[in-house]
Amino acid sequence: MFNKIVKSFQYGRHTVKLETGEVARQASGAVVVSMDDTVVLVTVVAAKGVKPGQDFFPLTVDYQERTYAAGKIPGGFFKREGRPSEKEILTSRLIDRPIRPLFPEGFFNEVQIVATVLSVDPQIDSDIPAMIGASAALAISGVPFQGPIGAARVGYLNGQYLLNPTKDELTTSQLDLVVAGTEQAVLMVESEAQELPEDVMLGAVVYGHEQMQAAINAINELADEVNPELFDWAEPSRDEALEAQVAGIAGEDIAQAFRIPQKQARTVKLNEAWDKVKTALVTETTDTLQANKIRGIFHDMEAKIVRNQILDGYPRIDGRDTRTVRPITISTSVLPRTHGSALFTRGETQALVVATLGTKLDEQRIDALAGEYTDRFMLHYNFPPYSTGETGRVGSPKRREIGHGRLAKRALIAVLPSAEEFGYSMRVVSEITESNGSSSMASVCGGCLSLMDAGVPLKKHVAGIAMGLIKEGNRFAVLTDILGDEDHLGDMDFKVAGTDSGVTALQMDIKINGITKEIMKVALDQAKAGRMHILGIMKDAVGGAREEVSAHAPRLYTMKINPEKIRDVIGKGGSVIRALTEETGTQIDIQEDGTITIASISAEGADEAKRRIGEITAEVEIGKIYEGPVVKILDNNVGAIVSIMPGRDGLVHISQIANERIKNVSDYLKEGQVVRVKALEQDEKGRVRLSIKAVLNDEAAAAAPVEPAAE
Repeated sequence: MFNKIVKSFQYGRHTVKLETGEVARQASGAVVVSMDDTVVLVTVVAAKGVKPGQDFFPLTVDYQERTYAAGKIPGGFFKREGRPSEKEILTSRLIDRPIRPLFPEGFFNEVQIVATVLSVDPQIDSDIPAMIGASAALAISGVPFQGPIGAARVGYLNGQYLLNPTKDELTTSQLDLVVAGTEQAVLMVESEAQELPEDVMLGAVVYGHEQMQAAINAINELADEVNPELFDWAEPSRDEALEAQVAGIAGEDIAQAFRIPQKQARTVKLNEAWDKVKTALVTETTDTLQANKIRGIFHDMEAKIVRNQILDGYPRIDGRDTRTVRPITISTSVLPRTHGSALFTRGETQALVVATLGTKLDEQRIDALAGEYTDRFMLHYNFPPYSTGETGRVGSPKRREIGHGRLAKRALIAVLPSAEEFGYSMRVVSEITESNGSSSMASVCGGCLSLMDAGVPLKKHVAGIAMGLIKEGNRFAVLTDILGDEDHLGDMDFKVAGTDSGVTALQMDIKINGITKEIMKVALDQAKAGRMHILGIMKDAVGGAREEVSAHAPRLYTMKINPEKIRDVIGKGGSVIRALTEETGTQIDIQEDGTITIASISAEGADEAKRRIGEITAEVEIGKIYEGPVVKILDNNVGAIVSIMPGRDGLVHISQIANERIKNVSDYLKEGQVVRVKALEQDEKGRVRLSIKAVLNDEAAAAAPVEPAAE
């Protein structure tokens, strides 16, 4: 019934298995990838034709996690998976980025890739198996795909690279790098690092590319055995007559547009040029393929003009050479009530970045397949349409915003103080108010400055810069601090962030069939020079973190109690701690070891909370005098129960007063009456025996000697 084909290979310490022919057979291609106990099903479905009016390549990638993969039932009312998590969105992008450039120009058939996690080993992330599975499913689908690709995770510890390290190994690794590429070259890199030098980062990329050849070989063997039927598709032939027509209509206008340094004015000029072409060549009878061809020719003309200008040594669109960073201006404390803020402007790219400090209760709780955890540092990136002078939908963050925010977060993690050094949780929000190239790197710079403005003692300044590439044959130029058009028309988007000691984050996306180690080295070295330039400007503007946090930020106060007293502070059903927080205006967090953190804007409120917690958790001192109310009169003239401190009562045993035996204790003591008592002893169960020294608010009784019962 099944024509099952299996290929396996060793990948570091893990065994990877590729299976096809048994599951999801109606898809264009389907592969089940196992890396030990982590299993991912990846399917590819490709449309046989192009939709009318289609003028772009509609590739969608959806990575989805099922909680049953970890033996869990989803929380919440509906008990099923809902909207994609940040992890799912980031992994979808991780799969998409290296495969998108490998589809030929002019291929507009819709392609959908779905990766579903079926089983997960908490030590083995499912992203690498999903990437390998997407490559394998495409290879057996018959679509025109110039792959396959391989993917690998690389760690670094004690001077050694680690291939596909486990979750535990990553906690001590100085590097977490994911690299993907074809047999010949690297296509994508995503990483965070602990201030590693450029040569170590480059070595990690090269090492990962070398090791992934095992995955590429296995996919090729699988495809050879499947021998899929290839799509009946041919790359559109070059139409030199049509190219000449487009050039005659708009060639000079395009050239003039790219002499305009201002982005908005340049965009207007380019739109006017395209409108001329569309009016002359695109009519109601023009079919989709022809319209796409005309649009492609126009785009190619844009690219040719910009690229040749740069390769021939002429100034870039805005007049810079290949190494110059655009002018930078920095302002901090720009918002009066926020905890920290910075306005970072680089050319026509601007980020308003705001830092907010919170308590442990503000940490983000994340319910991941591998287990629940909390995150004390959050970075969110917003890209409103007005930042590019356009209209558009404003709502929940898109995949691009999630990805850019994650990159900026990776860049800053290495310099954050530990929770022991700085007990706050931290949230950074980057509002992109203008955009013309590398707003994510502006978010890194602005994020660093806003945190320092908030009083977060970062270990070092962090800056980021985006590099571009123009490559034609053996000629190439690496561009520092790329513009939006250079990103759009170039061959590489290479973002590097770090301190003056090394790299903290690196992201690379290639739009051609990969680049060589030599080009990557040039890009890394040039990026370092640009980063050092930006760091110098940042240090001149903000020398370091403020000595005190903002007056509007909560102050954190810590105290230590006996862990056995935690339940007394919390109270039944949380009643005690709830009353404490409401009545003192504080937030109170209690750790299992008895460490209590009190957060409050008001010092008076924090002091009151500390005092009351101290009373609740205080130990009874034998021989000490206490004052407290009578809680209860005991029957049979045994005595009374007196509250000597919050949550602690003691027994007063009274049998005689002034050498006379008493008949009724209630004749001398009343419930609610405040008395002065002395702690005599405490037994192994914590029960306290008291003696009365005086009865307050009753002058006659206070004058009479009160003695404890005879032993």
